[in-house]
Amino acid sequence: MSIAPSKPVKSRRLRLGPRSAGMLLSPAEFDRARGVPGWRYELINGVLVVSPTPSRKERHPNEELGYWLRQYQVSHPRGSALDLSLHEEEIETGENRRRLDRAIWCGLCRDPRSGEIPTIAVEFVSAGKVDQLRDYVVKRDEYRAVGIREYWVIDRFRRTLTVYVFGGPEDEEHLIPEGQTYESPLLPGFVLDVKALLAFADRWAAQKRQRRR
Repeated sequence: MSIAPSKPVKSRRLRLGPRSAGMLLSPAEFDRARGVPGWRYELINGVLVVSPTPSRKERHPNEELGYWLRQYQVSHPRGSALDLSLHEEEIETGENRRRLDRAIWCGLCRDPRSGEIPTIAVEFVSAGKVDQLRDYVVKRDEYRAVGIREYWVIDRFRRTLTVYVFGGPEDEEHLIPEGQTYESPLLPGFVLDVKALLAFADRWAAQKRQRRR
């Protein structure tokens, strides 16, 4: 009597949510999983990290930065240097899965391919000491390792923009305080006004102070 071969059993796709924080996952399991909307999911050293959606103090300046970049792309004579800018972009950094506040691709002269590492990574710093260590040190090292050429750290607490430049004979670090501007050679003609950008975060902080009175 012949026996029909059994059908392969498909592994169930994981459904992730805020209670999933701390779960141990492989990169393959993370890549297949689906997450409840409204939360950010990252895989760091095999551990699932779940965090709330960024606050308005982070989202508003990020949206404005995206708008400025788009305006540069469509109206500046050299705006074609910018290929694409996206917020909340997931990238692979080795075994880790990071969620960038903003990813910028430039100099490709085409749309980036799926999974292609951005040219510039942008992060808006959160308040905690652990968050600051992660943004200034841990992510810096990971982004350098995967080939990102510039890493912008926008810090509304220190009132600064820190730019890390990778790929040359030596890494460079530039500290741009509030009141000054930054121009990247990767985006010729694009001027990032630090004070103007931080002002969008300040609006929500001032509103919060008024509610407390």
